[in-house]
Amino acid sequence: MRNFSHFACVDWSGAKTERPDGIAVSIIGPEGPPALLSPRPRWSRTDVLAWLLRIAEDRRDMLIGFDLSMALPFLDTGCYFPEWRESPDSAKALWSKVDAMCGDDPHLNATSFLNHQQTSRHFRHGRDYIGDLFTGGIGRLREVERYQRITRQANSASCFNLVGAAQVGKSSLTGMRMLHKLDSAIPVWPFDPVPDQGPVIVEIYTTVAALAAGLPKGRSKVRDRDGLEHALTHLNTPTPARLARYDDHSTDALITASWMKQTAANPGLWNPPAMTEEIAQKEGWTFGVV
Repeated sequence: MRNFSHFACVDWSGAKTERPDGIAVSIIGPEGPPALLSPRPRWSRTDVLAWLLRIAEDRRDMLIGFDLSMALPFLDTGCYFPEWRESPDSAKALWSKVDAMCGDDPHLNATSFLNHQQTSRHFRHGRDYIGDLFTGGIGRLREVERYQRITRQANSASCFNLVGAAQVGKSSLTGMRMLHKLDSAIPVWPFDPVPDQGPVIVEIYTTVAALAAGLPKGRSKVRDRDGLEHALTHLNTPTPARLARYDDHSTDALITASWMKQTAANPGLWNPPAMTEEIAQKEGWTFGVV
């Protein structure tokens, strides 16, 4: 597997505001501790997109992980949106459709997609607002999410469930808009081949990194310096200087970037046995799940 000189993690957010509290970006280079990139006042999704375009222009050998689902379940029903004639047939076509339908939504929001007459039928929007095609229970899962649960590597939520602190649907849909607007400037694994040089984007799940950093299941969120130092020490990584605030978005990004640096050279992570070519193109895969 090719080498990367830098590793970055983006803890993403689907909140409607222009500059959500939940976006954090960490980067780690060949030496030293990971560091947070901190624009003022806070990151916006369009700020992250502009940063990615600069990375693409510089052709830096950086592996960039995004904490979001890069597609919706497809393989379970043979379709993203059963009963909708315009349902896309691939992940990249899904990105395009989401962005086109949300063209008037500010800040890369995905409100119009969730409110659409056909797509809204598939989501659990709230306790009293459940689409008639939402499958019930935890909702539909991608193959990688199903596999994570079976192997107990993670406990991923369904993108079709928009309720609760663990919901990832809104952040994933806004992320799909960002990926479409990136317009292939940076390859996205596993949808694109991994080039010999330059940056690459992967989907990550910060809990996988937290468990690898020695944090216990069910208590993988770090909100103090001692917890961060414990996790980074487990990853043989120096702890950065004191942070202004120890929120779990920042610490997730710092820990995950460090974990990526430790594990990215493992060829098995790039060729998970359970990932077929159809899964790769329709649903994608979470880097680090094997």
